[in-house]
Amino acid sequence: MGVYVIIGICIILFFIIISCIKIVPQAQEFVVERFGSYYESWTTGIHFLVPFADRIAKKISIKEQVVDFKPQPVITKDNVTMQIDTVVFFQVTDAKQFAYGVEKPMAAIENLTATTLRNIIGELELDATLTSRDFINTKITAKLDEATDRWGIKVNRVELKNILPPREIQDAMEKQMKAERERREKILQAEGEKKSAVLVAEGEKDSQILRAEAEKQAQILKAQAEKEAMILRADAAREQKILEATGEARAIELVQQALADSIVKLNDASPSEKVIALKSLEAFAKAADGRATKIIIPSEIQGIAGLAAGIKSVVDIDDKKQNG
Repeated sequence: MGVYVIIGICIILFFIIISCIKIVPQAQEFVVERFGSYYESWTTGIHFLVPFADRIAKKISIKEQVVDFKPQPVITKDNVTMQIDTVVFFQVTDAKQFAYGVEKPMAAIENLTATTLRNIIGELELDATLTSRDFINTKITAKLDEATDRWGIKVNRVELKNILPPREIQDAMEKQMKAERERREKILQAEGEKKSAVLVAEGEKDSQILRAEAEKQAQILKAQAEKEAMILRADAAREQKILEATGEARAIELVQQALADSIVKLNDASPSEKVIALKSLEAFAKAADGRATKIIIPSEIQGIAGLAAGIKSVVDIDDKKQNG
């Protein structure tokens, strides 16, 4: 009987010893109390709990945590009530202060966030509230971090998740946004029409300039062509006159040469006046066969021509008598 009791006691002691061996996981801390008072904080590793004296009061995660708080009603400086919900990123830096500093730390952070947010938003108007998220986030973070330091909590960041103004304000904002967009559209359309008109005017200007340049070049070319035509006509007239003068001079030379030859021959033959007249006519005929466009008949030739006509009539009378 005594042996079984001893064995039972040994088994109980074994389980008690086993239960007193504690392993603290990574990123956690255990707050240990001895006889109801804070004893120490255990970090990662194996620890031994004194039976019946020590107990683990709180297991605390030292990882960064995220808490999404429900929307809080706040009033702006211009008396607009809106709903704002926040997201808080925090981390426990002191397990003892976190365990004993404040009752219900999450509720304390939520209430502190709400009151701080109301204080900050109360100094801003609606438009500033909607456009100053970074400013609000930075200010809330600084105030919360300062207030929660004695609780062993480090507030790393606070973000405004949603800002919901009243429905009538939302409708007014939508109308304002619509009007602003319509105004921008009209401005863009007017600027586009202006640019189009400017481009059309510049195109017409360039077209008129090009047409004027073309007309100018055409007039210049026409004037140059008329000038060259006049020069060519003047050259042709001058050459024609030169040819006529050359022909006249050549004709005179031919007549003079023919007369001179006839005179020489007649002098050699001692001809009568009738023969001289006929020779003169023959010389005149040779002169007329030349290329001259004009034939100048000397007065002597005209007299000879009359004489030749008289001789021809005498010869005709003699022929009639002989035939009769």
